[in-house]
This record gives sequence, structure tokens and C-alpha cells, in this order.
Amino acid sequence: MNSLDAVAPDLTRDWDTVATRTIAVPEPLHLMRSLRLLVHAAQDPTIRLRDDRLVRCSWTLDGPATVEVVRRADGRADVRAFGPGRERLLTLAPALLGTDDDAKGFVPGHHPAVARAAHRRPGLRMIATGHVTDILVPTILAQRVTSKEAAVAWTRLVRRYGRPAPGPHGLQLPPHPAELAVLPDWDWYRLGVERSRAARIRRAMAALPRLQEAVAMDHEPGMAQLTGVPGVGEWTAAHVRRVASGDPDAVEVGDYSVKDHIAWNLAGEPRASDERMLELLSPWAGQRGRVVRLLLSAGQRPPTFGARQRIIGVETL
Repeated sequence: MNSLDAVAPDLTRDWDTVATRTIAVPEPLHLMRSLRLLVHAAQDPTIRLRDDRLVRCSWTLDGPATVEVVRRADGRADVRAFGPGRERLLTLAPALLGTDDDAKGFVPGHHPAVARAAHRRPGLRMIATGHVTDILVPTILAQRVTSKEAAVAWTRLVRRYGRPAPGPHGLQLPPHPAELAVLPDWDWYRLGVERSRAARIRRAMAALPRLQEAVAMDHEPGMAQLTGVPGVGEWTAAHVRRVASGDPDAVEVGDYSVKDHIAWNLAGEPRASDERMLELLSPWAGQRGRVVRLLLSAGQRPPTFGARQRIIGVETL
């Protein structure tokens, strides 16, 4: 299958066929921290991630596939892939492990907090899946809700409307994009997803070819291509760019808490606007997303003033 247009793709062709390769693993690499962005819920049926092993299923441009990565003691990794999209996932496996991560121009010493975070997280790498569908749906589900609500919606969606993934690992594929493009409001409502987010997902699934083109683009044209689709704002586009493209400059404009976290670590300010966050990140132009990831992973949490929920994106129609 060379597109994602069929509502009922062929699920028998090469379903359990396996392809293998061995690749060099970039060092240092902390597999769990680097790939945690791919885990959308504590009980995510699409992935299993440990310090030395990843098993993950997804829809590729060639059909469904499951990839298994096992790190070896000699600095390499054994990769196995199952299903119609296996060769594509094998090709993308090095980028998935951060081999294409380019930190050129990143100067941690511009600020002591960034230098400390970089020192504490030397194995945190920017990874790239190569596919927008890997992150797009769960990211839209996370708009304007708490992280717990987003996780529950994703898990329910996959378990109710997904299907068994290729290979022997017992994972569950998410619904095919063409199925999501026609899933009615009532079915979304039963998952705890209101009409506005459901409408954004349907529009995004209908525009997948255009969104997929953005993966190979540079930062600015890629962001423009993504945000040109209604319902895909800067926050969603930044998440997609960071995971699908490995974009080190993608910043979560519109997040309820990221701007405060960055301002607290870089300026000692407990609250900030998106504009202030971008101002503080300007010394790392081209690597701003890397700084955000480092500070979120190893920086100090800003002080809280009363109970707060972890609300994620704030995008609207």
C-alpha cells in the first residue's frame, strides 16, 4: 500500500514477515528519555519502552508495521520489523535512535541552567519517526485537556477501534487514518472527546499528504505547512515537528506550563507569557526545542500557587 487512502487496507499481505538489520547506536543515548515522547499513556497499547528495548507499532506509508529495537553491549542495536511496512521502519530505525540528531550551534554555556541540564542529560537525543501519524492524533487529543484525560482518550481509541499489530508482541495498532477521517461525533463522545477535537482530527486525517510533506522540510516552511491545516496550531505543529522530523528548534507555544518552566530556569520568573519564553530562548535559535527538552527533563520546577492541573495544549478551532 503506497498511500493512506483506503478505509479497509489489505491486512493479510506479509503480515508476519520479518526483516532485520543491525545498526550503530549513537553514544551517549538514553533510550527511555529520548523516546518517551512516543508513549502517550501509561497503558499505551501501541508501544513498550524500556532502557534497553523498544517495541512499537504504527501505520507507515507502506502499511502497518511493528519495529523492535534491542540494544547490545557492543554499542549496536538489533532491529526487527514485521508487516507490510517493515522495510520502511528498518530504513527509519537509525533516525528513530537519534543518529541524525545534529547539535551544531548548540552552546549550553549561554546559561548555567542549560549547561547543568546538558551535563545531567548527555544521552537525551532528538529522535525522528518520519511519519506525522505517529504523533498527530494523540497530540490533537491532548489539546485543551489534562494529560490524564488525553491519555485515557488515546488508550480508549486504540483499544476500541484499533486492531492487532503485525508480529508476535501483542501490540495494538491505532485506527487507520482513513477510518478516523469518518469516525462520527457520537463515537468520539463515547471516548470522552468533544466535537471540536473530533473535527480537528477528521480534518487532519483528510489532509495527511500535505502534513506528511512537512516532515522533510526545514523548520520555518515545515511549521508553515503544518499550521496551514485548520485545527493544527503552533503547539500541535511543534510536537509533530519534534517527533516526526527531529526538529531541534520546535517550541511548544501555547502550552500552559512550558513557558513558566523555561522562564523560571532561565530568568527566575515563576510565570511568563509565550513571548517572554521565546525571548529567553533566543540565544539558542535553531536549537530552542533542545533547550526546552533539557530543561523539562533536568531543570527546576517553577513554584506553584495553589492546585494546578496539567493542562496541555490550548488550541482552538
